[in-house]
Amino acid sequence: MAGDLSRRRVRRVGIIGAIAGLAAAGVAAGVATERYLVNKARRDPDDPYADEPFGRLPADSVRMVTTPDDVTLRVETVATEATAGDPSAAKATVVFVHGYCLDQGTFHFQRRALTESHLPVRGVFYDQPGHGGSGALPVNEYDMDSLSEALASVIRAVAPRGPLVLVGHSMGAMTIMAYSRRHPEEFAARVAGVALLSTSAGKLDQVSFGAPRALARARRLLLPVFSRAVAMTPGAIDRVRRIAGDLAWLLTRRYGFAIPDPSPALVSYVEKMNTETPIKTVVGFTKTLLEHDEHESLAAFRDVPVLISSGEEDQFTPAAHSVALAEAMPHAKLLMIPQAGHVALLERPHQVSGPLLEFLDACVAPGAAGRPERVLEETPAEEPAGWRRKKKSRDENGTEE
Repeated sequence: MAGDLSRRRVRRVGIIGAIAGLAAAGVAAGVATERYLVNKARRDPDDPYADEPFGRLPADSVRMVTTPDDVTLRVETVATEATAGDPSAAKATVVFVHGYCLDQGTFHFQRRALTESHLPVRGVFYDQPGHGGSGALPVNEYDMDSLSEALASVIRAVAPRGPLVLVGHSMGAMTIMAYSRRHPEEFAARVAGVALLSTSAGKLDQVSFGAPRALARARRLLLPVFSRAVAMTPGAIDRVRRIAGDLAWLLTRRYGFAIPDPSPALVSYVEKMNTETPIKTVVGFTKTLLEHDEHESLAAFRDVPVLISSGEEDQFTPAAHSVALAEAMPHAKLLMIPQAGHVALLERPHQVSGPLLEFLDACVAPGAAGRPERVLEETPAEEPAGWRRKKKSRDENGTEE
C-alpha cells in the first residue's frame, strides 16, 4: 500500500516536472523567437531613419520652469528662418504639448519643419510632468487640471505676452482643453488657433486600446491593485520594463503604428519614450485618462480656428473621437490621415506637418484675428466622406441629416 502511494507520488512529480519542463522550453523558445524577430526587424538595411537624430534636435534655449506644484519642467524654444536672431519678428508663439508616455520629441518632424520654415513665429516645446526631462507631480494619481497648470506655467515663463497657437497631441490636446476651461479669459484673449492631434474629449473608458475586450472590461478592477503594487515597488517594476525591451518593441510596433513595416529606428524611438516614462506616471495618469471628459470646455473654441487631425487606424484615441470633436465644433477643419495610427505625426510626418504649417501660417496672417473661417479656408484637409456630407447638410439646413 505504502509502495503504491510512493509510486503514485513519484509519477505525479514526474508528470508535473515534465509539464514544467515543457512550459520552460516553450517560454525559452518564445523568448528566442521574439528576440530573433526583433533583431531581424531592427537590421533593416533600407531604414530611412537609421541616421535620424531623434531626441537630438538643436534648441535656441533650454530652461527649467517651476509649476505651482513645485514641479520642474524642461522647456526648449526654437526660432524659424524668419525669426532667427530677431525675436521681435515673431507674430505668435506656438506651444507644442505632447501626450501620455511620450515627451516633446513626439513633435520631432514638426519641430524640424517649423525651424526650416519662414513662418513669423517661434516654437516652444516642453516635457509634461512625469515625462522626459521634467519632474513628477507630488501625488500618486495625476489629474488634467495639474497638466493645464503646467501649461499655464510654461506660457507665463516663456510667452507672457502676444498671440498663442496651441498644438496638442493626445493627452497634450486634452491638456489644452483643460487650459481653456481653467483660464477662459487668457484663452479668449490670446489664443489665435488650436491644433488637436489624435485626441478625444472623453469616453475613453469605452475604448479597448487594442486589448481583448475581456481585459478592457477588467481594467477598472485591476487598476487599484496595480496602483498599490506600483506605490510599493516602482523601481523594481521599471527595471523589469527595461529588461523586457524586445517585447516592448514588438508591442510598440504592433499597437502604435498602422503601416505594415514602420522604420525600426522610429519604432525604437517611440518605444524608448514609452519605456523611459516612470511606471508611477504610467499608472498615475491611467485613471485620469479613463475619466477624462472635456466636452463642456469645447464651447471656448467656437471663436478660435481649430485643426483636428487623426490617424484613421488609431487604436488609442480612435478616429471616431476626432469626428465627434469636429461635430462639436462645426467650424473646425478635420484632417484624416490614411493608414496611420496614434503617432501619425511620426508615422506620416509630411501629411501632418504640411497642413499644420499652413494652418499656423493662416493663424498669424494679417486680418486673421477673430476670423476662424478665413483661417480654415487656407488649411487643406483629407476629410472622410461621411463628415463632408454631414457638414454640407449643416451648412445648407442648419441641422444634421
